[in-house]
Amino acid sequence: MAGLTPGTATPEALTLHGASRVLEVAFSDGARFRLPFELLRILSPSAEVQGHGPGQETLQTGKRDVGIVALEPIGNYAVKPVFSDGHDTGIYTWAYLYELGAGQAEHWSRYEKRLAEAGRGRDDPMPSRGGAGCSSHG
Repeated sequence: MAGLTPGTATPEALTLHGASRVLEVAFSDGARFRLPFELLRILSPSAEVQGHGPGQETLQTGKRDVGIVALEPIGNYAVKPVFSDGHDTGIYTWAYLYELGAGQAEHWSRYEKRLAEAGRGRDDPMPSRGGAGCSSHG
């Protein structure tokens, strides 16, 4: 498949669980992960969240109750969730979904540390954007 390296595990099943807000992904190597929508949203691979380089990440808060309203296929290598808060620019490759699932505990720990360092809470609303953001993410 395009965009995949030999030996890359590929999804055999993607299931959205709306009530529990979890994306369940079963991979060809037998791995199965339950990825909370909140985790997917706060770690979106989009430039809006990740920035355009190291140190430009935007800490995401207030995403505990976010939903996924659509899951769009991107070729044979990724999906693009459309979140209930309007975010729809992250393209999640199979490798990225696998990495999120395999490292879920570490990702949550790192997120909680970033929140503490910023003096923010997980449920705090996102601060309003000033004029200093990237013009392509207005």
